[in-house]
This record gives sequence, structure tokens and C-alpha cells, in this order.
Amino acid sequence: MSEMIDLQVEMRTEKGKGASRKLRVQGFVPAVYYDAKGENIPLQVRSTPFRKAWEQAGSTKVVELEIANGDKIEKRPALIWAVDKHPFKSILIHVDFYGVDLEKEITLQVPVEVVGKAKGVEAGGTLEVYRDHLEVTCLPTHIPEHITIDVTDLDINQNLHINELALPEGVKVLFEENFAVVGVVEPSGSAEEAEEEAEEAAE
Repeated sequence: MSEMIDLQVEMRTEKGKGASRKLRVQGFVPAVYYDAKGENIPLQVRSTPFRKAWEQAGSTKVVELEIANGDKIEKRPALIWAVDKHPFKSILIHVDFYGVDLEKEITLQVPVEVVGKAKGVEAGGTLEVYRDHLEVTCLPTHIPEHITIDVTDLDINQNLHINELALPEGVKVLFEENFAVVGVVEPSGSAEEAEEEAEEAAE
């Protein structure tokens, strides 16, 4: 279970492009909190603290939003669901926070991380990664940063399928078909070369 990261945010009253530009000049990023219940709360968050929290949390660790509304503060757990960045300036345009219930499982995409050097690659094969993200279900505080796949024992023409993966505790992968996630294939042209060698030998 990962610890939550605290992040102070404020209620946002003004809307529109002009108001959002003014907030960015003042060092804020326009944001919104929404959840599965349909609640939608306009927010603003200071850019520097948000960047620090985002660096720590990414999209897989829960942040506890401390929402200031006048003299009241309400705490809500959320994921940093989406961050819009300026195409060429170091400016954050908008942030989406997705509210979560810490007692209910959530379904989301988690990246795949391949480790090790497959013995099939050592023998001249090529490693193919067929899926770079997997859909998983788990409690919000158990979301892994990535699904680690060790390919060391994979030989040429061998695949590692979804039902063979070692998953973190409390994490389930959703799938209907037992598809291959990674595999080692023969080097391009090897089959043709073998056929040519066989023909030359016959001659």
C-alpha cells in the first residue's frame, strides 16, 4: 500500500479562457475534480507544489486534495488523471483530478516494464513487446507504477501470456483472451536463409 501525498488546492469561482490565463500568470493551474458519482468541482492549484506532487505521484499514486473553500478545508483522495501542457512552453494548461473511494477497486491502464535480457535475444532473436499497457483492477492505494515482466527465460519463438504474469498483491489483470504480452521472434530473414542453405546443400 502506498502513502497518500497531500496537495493543497482552492475552489475556483471564475471560468473561461480569460480567467484561466489570469490564473496562470498568477502562478496557478486551472483544475477540476470529478468522480464516478458525477460530482464536478472547479479548482485551482499552485503550479510549483503541483509539479512536486505530480513528480511523486504520477498517475498511479493517490493524492489527498485539501480543498480550501473560504475558511473551510475538505479532504478528498484523488488520482492525477490528466495534465494538459503547453505544446512548447513550460506551462501547465489544465489538470484533471479523479476522485476515488479508498475502499472500492478502480480499473485503469498501467504501463508494462520489461526487465532482463531474454536468452532468445542472446541467441540472435528479437524481443517484441505486444502490449505496453495492461488494464488492471485494484484498490486505489494498491495501484502499481508498472507491471514488471522478467523476460530472461524467453527463448526464440516463445511468448509470455497474460495469465503467466507475476502480479503485485491485490492486483488483477482484466482480459477475455489469453493474449501474448511479450515474445522473442526469429531474426528477420532467418527462415529464408535457412531455406536457401538447404537448397544449396541439395545442389
